[in-house]
Amino acid sequence: MESKAPSTATQQQANAAAAATKPSLRKPVFVKVESLKPGTNGHTLVVKVVRSNTVLDKKPRSQTFRGPQYQNSKIAECLVGDETGAILFTARNDQVDLMKPGNTVVLRNAKIDMFKGSMRLAVDKWGLVEVTEPQAFDVKEDNNLSLVEYELVNVIEES
Repeated sequence: MESKAPSTATQQQANAAAAATKPSLRKPVFVKVESLKPGTNGHTLVVKVVRSNTVLDKKPRSQTFRGPQYQNSKIAECLVGDETGAILFTARNDQVDLMKPGNTVVLRNAKIDMFKGSMRLAVDKWGLVEVTEPQAFDVKEDNNLSLVEYELVNVIEES
């Protein structure tokens, strides 16, 4: 029994040291739609869904197989926004059911994808879409960031 007490104390010290070196969770920084830029990621936003349009609703070819490639594929383009602007959000699979017009949602770890030269907001498997209580803002639809077309330009620096 005496040999267990020192090892328990040593184990507690090791756990305390691990807890001290473990990075703490940082608070999310909520951004506004107007501050989104092409090629950025890690955004956390509170947005309201204006409209949702299902683009793809594909059934699996075979019902007998199991796995992610044999499940339903749903994709919807949703216009979301806040009081500063609006942007198209690409909802996939389970996210489509959450994106009902009028819902207020929190998009965590969202990224900007470029599609045909315009920005689209998306949340992949590392992010989270969750419905929250309704907010008291009106979406500014006339500042739609998805209507701005971007072009990739290579700049050659001369020395």
